[in-house]
Amino acid sequence: MFTRLVEINTKFGKTKDVAVIIQEKVLPILKKQPGFLDEIVLVSTAETSRIVAMSFWKNPEDAELYRTEHYLKVEELLRPLLETTPKVFTFEVDTFTTHKIALGKAA
Repeated sequence: MFTRLVEINTKFGKTKDVAVIIQEKVLPILKKQPGFLDEIVLVSTAETSRIVAMSFWKNPEDAELYRTEHYLKVEELLRPLLETTPKVFTFEVDTFTTHKIALGKAA
């Protein structure tokens, strides 16, 4: 398994907007890609303009195909809300457990 980790720094007050775009516009693009497995989006509680998104892929070739064919469109969707260009890192997944984690919100 392979992962792309994207570090995002949003403009002040735009973190929630970026998270919504990822959920509503980026995730549907990802779900259509060959080899896409899952996406996890983390919003920092300490650095309120920081988001880390991790997409999981069957192999590096599938992630590379997404990068070359679709990632620029995704970056364009987010660009007006970003302070800086996202930084992308890639990793082989070494250890994992399978989880079914439901999104929970405090009442």
